[in-house]
This record gives sequence, structure tokens and C-alpha cells, in this order.
Amino acid sequence: MNAIGPFPRVAAALAVAILCLDGAAAAAPVVIRFSHTAAEDSAKGRAAEYFKGLAEERTHGRVRVEVFANSTLYGDKDELEALQLGAVQMLAASLNNFSVLGVREFEAFELPYLFQDYEALHRVTDGPVGAALLATLEPKGIRGLAYWDNGFKQMSANKPLRLPDDLKGLRMRIRYSSVSEAQMRAVGVSPRVLAYADTFAALQSGALDGTEHTASFLYAERLYQVQKYVTLSDHGYLGSAVVVNRRFWEKLPGDIRAALEGAMRDATRFANESARRANDDAIEALKRSGTTVVITLTAEEKAAWKRAFMKVHRDSQGRIPEQALLSIYSGAGFHAAE
Repeated sequence: MNAIGPFPRVAAALAVAILCLDGAAAAAPVVIRFSHTAAEDSAKGRAAEYFKGLAEERTHGRVRVEVFANSTLYGDKDELEALQLGAVQMLAASLNNFSVLGVREFEAFELPYLFQDYEALHRVTDGPVGAALLATLEPKGIRGLAYWDNGFKQMSANKPLRLPDDLKGLRMRIRYSSVSEAQMRAVGVSPRVLAYADTFAALQSGALDGTEHTASFLYAERLYQVQKYVTLSDHGYLGSAVVVNRRFWEKLPGDIRAALEGAMRDATRFANESARRANDDAIEALKRSGTTVVITLTAEEKAAWKRAFMKVHRDSQGRIPEQALLSIYSGAGFHAAE
């Protein structure tokens, strides 16, 4: 009896241990790996951390969000493939990047002077047109959750840029985008695709004459130190879409999905308010810098810029699906320059 007595107790102990392990496994949080290419202290970086806090709080720890900023996991060229494969579950991807998947509708967002202001932009992104555009990603295994603003682009150079003719012959840095390239060529610019990290040195050495980006980027990356003039052209929009792996999303329990959707709505308001504030603050900082003259265009000058860029809209009609383009035009209240 004594020889075999311990075995029932061992079996019972093992059973309890297995049950505890099963319980621990069941209680393990869902991990969301959230990757983006912006700096941690950018508007997008802060918004990602804000979403993390809300998501973990509102799911009572059932979800853990791991944020990877500044391309520490994946960059623009490979992040969408990583999402489709499930290597990451969430991205805040630049809108023009979706064209690599054959979804060209999002290229419309960069068309020059498409959006008169943030109100016109948000009529599209917050409405049925924006939702329909996100739905085009579903066949690619991607679910779109929200649009996050970066802001409107400004022109910078070492000469005053008041009219489109002032751009002729300049070598301007752009990020890779068919719309940005077409836009620059329409006004006689030689566009140069260059990595962010190399832009300051190229401007400083004179290998480039200027660039285009949001005011917050121009200030944060110190480009104003090597550019004498910044023109508040507001000629194009930059933004991102927060997207998730569709299969991962659909497998989540309904209550967790609902909590994450609510957290994303609040994080989106935070993201867009932060981006707008960052750009406004950067413009004021540029004015105070003492190194850069900030040019505000008159209504007549801006109208001339808009007319000069209309060729880009015409040329894009064969590339961007017509129905999507017309829907965005209607939502934004866009009218071609005469």
C-alpha cells in the first residue's frame, strides 16, 4: 500500500498542474505587433502609443500592443507583405504604399490641391467614400480601420517660390510616388527620389535645390537650416491608413474587437489633432528660426499654382480607377482650376 500510495497523489497533482497551465494559456493576452515608419515623438508615433494605452486599458489586459516605431521592424517597401503574412498584425502605412498591391485608389489622396482644407479632407476620410476605399483592401487580406493625418505639404528651396515658374529647373527631393513625380515634372522640376536620412546632407551640399514635405517634418529634420525659403503652398496631402491583418482581426472575440474599434476612434482623433497642432507649431517655429523666410501665397498666386498642376489630375484619370476618383472629387468638393 505504501509503495503505490503516492501515485494517485502524483496523478492528481499533475492534473492540477495541467489545468493551471491550460488556464494560464487561456488567460494569455492577445498580442498586437503594431509597426510604423515614423519617429516615436512624431504625431503618428504618439498616436500609436496612445492607442496602445487605450487598447490595453479597455480590454482589461486581454490585449497587449507592442509598438515598433521608426521602421525598426519593417520599412515602407516590405511592411505590407509582412502584414499579409501575419508577421505583424497592425500598421500605420502611408496611403501611396497601397499601390504596390495593385490598389491605386489611394494615390488620389496625393493629387495636388485636391483638398481645400482639413474639413474637405475629413468629409472624405470620415465618410462613406473613405470607408469604401478601405474596403478595396479586403481582397488583399487587409482590414482598414482609420485614416491618420500627417498634414499638407509645403515647398522649400534656396530661392523664393511664389509662382510655378519659380520652380523651373530646380532639383527637388521627393519620396517615391508616381503622383509626386508627375506633379514636379508638370512645373519643370527635376524630381529626385531620396531617403529621408540623406536629404539634409544633399541640401547642404547643393546636390538638391529643395524639397516638399509637411512643416512639422521640415522643422523636426532641421531642413530649414539648409533652406532659405519655405512656401506655404499646401499643395498636397500626406496621410496614413491604420490597417490590420484581416484574418487575425476576424478571429478576435467580438467584445475585444469592439473595444479596439472604440480605442482606434479615440486614437484617430488624437492623431489628427496632434498632426495639425504639430504643423501649426512648426510654421511658427520656422518663422522664429531666423534662418528661413516663410512665404504665404496670395489667393491669386495659389490659383496660379493650382492651374499649373491640373495636368496631373488629367493624366491620373487613366491610372486611378474612375469611379473612386469621381467619388473623392465629389466628397472633397473639388473643382478643377480654369
